[in-house]
Amino acid sequence: MSLKNKHFVIFLTICALHACKRPEPTLNTISGKQLEINQSIPPKDSIEQFIAPYRNRIDEVLDSVLAYAPETLTKMEGKHNTNAGNLMADIVMQEVGPIFTSRTGKNIDFVLLNFGGIRSIISKGHVTARNAYEVMPFENSVFVAELDGKTVQELVEFLVKSSVPHPIAGIQIAVDKNNLLKKVSIQGKPIDEGRTYFVATSDYLVNGGDRMDFFKNRLSLVNTDYMLRKVMIDYFMKVDTVKATIDDRFIQIN
Repeated sequence: MSLKNKHFVIFLTICALHACKRPEPTLNTISGKQLEINQSIPPKDSIEQFIAPYRNRIDEVLDSVLAYAPETLTKMEGKHNTNAGNLMADIVMQEVGPIFTSRTGKNIDFVLLNFGGIRSIISKGHVTARNAYEVMPFENSVFVAELDGKTVQELVEFLVKSSVPHPIAGIQIAVDKNNLLKKVSIQGKPIDEGRTYFVATSDYLVNGGDRMDFFKNRLSLVNTDYMLRKVMIDYFMKVDTVKATIDDRFIQIN
């Protein structure tokens, strides 16, 4: 073998031993962009045909008439309480109260929900399951928190100072023209700091949502496994007419 050939063989051997190849690529940056899915994207016939029976069945269930509302229910009218908020709180008291009592032997003393949780009006006319999904689109369920009298006082002070009418039921609050607390009662009786109270609310609020940190001082907590949306639907199915008014559960005394 000539010297030239020997050098070539040596070169090939070195390449083989040292994996003579391009270096592996390395990831330096990751970039992306948001692709909006809207009506501008034409539907695909095969997908439309597949989901049509499911969509039709869902629409049939959601749009079935459950009750009738003689007037529009909204959270936007009323300074200290609203017809929509009162309806929501009263529904929870009525529907969840018996369940809590049957499980624990205790009674729900009052209800507190949050103003921001009501996401839609209920228009005058037919009331459907779809209305419940529009009003309460979140996967929130009802919890019952046990609070001592001192914590309930903190809760009341929060409501008095709040800039929005959070839905309440079972509790009555009166403030003067300067928004100072004048009177508060629960189930018609003054707050007793020596006892505890059972407050129906949502899982969002018991975890401190909407700055309701007083719920973190709870003594006990019961998950009713009852979604707020389902509570509404069950109520609508029981009544012929959905009525709610602005009343004296939270008032200002001049």
